[in-house]
Order: sequence, then C-alpha cells, then structure tokens
Amino acid sequence: MQIRNLGRTGLKVSALCLGTNTFGRTSDQAASNAVLDAFVEGGGNFIDTADVYTRGESEIVLGNWICERNNRHSVVVATKVGLPMGDAPNERGLSRQHIMDGVEASLRRLQTDHIDLYQAHRDDRDTKMEEMLRAFDDLVRQGKVRYIGASNYVAWRLAEALGESKYHDCVAFESLQPLYNLYSREEYERDLEDLCRARGLGVITYSSLASGFLTGKYRRGQSMPASHRATGVERQYFNERGWKILDAIVRVGAAHGATPAQVSLAWIIQRPGMTAPIASATTPAQVKELLDATDLHLEADALAELDRDSAWR
Repeated sequence: MQIRNLGRTGLKVSALCLGTNTFGRTSDQAASNAVLDAFVEGGGNFIDTADVYTRGESEIVLGNWICERNNRHSVVVATKVGLPMGDAPNERGLSRQHIMDGVEASLRRLQTDHIDLYQAHRDDRDTKMEEMLRAFDDLVRQGKVRYIGASNYVAWRLAEALGESKYHDCVAFESLQPLYNLYSREEYERDLEDLCRARGLGVITYSSLASGFLTGKYRRGQSMPASHRATGVERQYFNERGWKILDAIVRVGAAHGATPAQVSLAWIIQRPGMTAPIASATTPAQVKELLDATDLHLEADALAELDRDSAWR
C-alpha cells in the first residue's frame, strides 16, 4: 500500500480513499464494518464521508465503527459540509452558522473530537468568501478541524479562495475533491490540474470508477438491470467514446492480469499530483480488489494507450 502526504499537510494517507456513500443506505452497520475492517487490514487509512450522505447515516455508521474498534488515532477521517441537510434556509450552504452547526453535528455522529479534513462540499456563491474562511479558521484554531478542503470548485473560484485566505491570513484549502476518471477528464485537466499542482494541493478524485461503468460490469449489447443508477450510467456512458475507453481498459487489464477497476484506479494513482482516488465497496472482496490497484504498476506504453483512447482534446 502506497502512503502519501495530503498536499502540503503533515497527514499521511493511503493512496486509495474509501468512499462511504453506501453506508446506512445499501450497507447496514454489519456490512459496513466488514468493509471498513478489510480496508484497514489491507493497509488503508483514508476514509471519506459527508454529512449529507443518507442525511447523516453514513457518518453515524463510520462513527460507530471507530468507537467499537477504538482506532481513531490510526484513521484519517474526511467529511463535508454545505449541501442541504433540511428545508430551512440555514440548513445548507457555507455560511458561518451552517458551518458551525454542521461541524458539531458531524462530530457527534462520528463520535470524535476532531475532523482531519473538513471539506466545503460545493461552492456557495451566496456567502462571502471571507465569512466561510473565517469560520473554517476558527474551527482549526479550536482544534475541531485539522485541515480544510474544497469539493466541486471551478478553477477561478478555487484560486480566489486561496487568494482570500492569504489576504485575510486565514486557513487555506489544502485539497480539492474533483470529479475525475478516465471518461471525465476535461474539467480537471483543462482548468484545475495546473492550479492544484502549482499550489501543492492534494487531489482526491470522486466518481473514480464512473458510477461503476469503468469496472466492466456493463458491456456493449448486454441487458441493463432495472435501477435508477443503471439508467443514469447508460445515459451518460453508453456511447462510442465510453466503449472505446472501456475496451482499452480491458486490453490493458488482460496484459497485466488486472481487473478493469484496478486499471482505472491505477491510472489515477499514477497521474502526477494525485493523492488518492475515492472508491466505494460493499464487500470485503471488493475492498481487496480496490486496494490491489495501489500496487499495480502501469508502464509508459499502457498509460499512453489509456491516455490516447480516453483523450478529450
């Protein structure tokens, strides 16, 4: 298992981040515990959640596991704030009130006294940047949060936030969580990659397997399962570019004795400037498959083939 620094921080994190968006939704406490145990036993320590995942249930499940295993010191917990947690105006966004309310609720659900990486889940252009940053700064000074990160920020807003932090002498974003995978490359590579690398930000990609499309579970000509998720995958990825990318992944996997999921994650892991892709699992067997991607080395020819067949420009 590769261990990396999270951007400019002193946090040491595994090169794969476990996503928990299924916890409390399709995975109950027992199933989630099994996944978390397998992840830690395999060398992983970086776990990503959010207050909005199943309206707090994901954080509750993770917090129960941490309490039962008494292992808070050995895991790096990342969570997020900003998406709607209710219908009231102050139950969403990045106002000082919602950030302060949100962190206390997350700390209770996670059964911990601090959050390692607290992320703005989505940009809030209705709140002044200074107000948001000073709220985060206070949380870091209080010891309730170690570092802060951004998720779903466009490049110019991320640059503005970094500039505002410097101007106001406030805590600054140390990481970005963007949508990024072999299919969805353009937004990150066009606008965000150079900024993140120049500023030394950690990069933690979400939808790293394109909602399961890049695992090879869907194949051209096969019947689709009847689910809302499958319908979304079909609408977004079932096109000539998607099949071309998947064909390349399968070819590279066959040459390396690796699964499509492992190839897809290894491609992200080996890209310069990356900290870790986020990937979710529902069984210990899936966890092992994902963790093995951190030890898969794709040589230059394989990387070039994947780059070429997934090129966006």
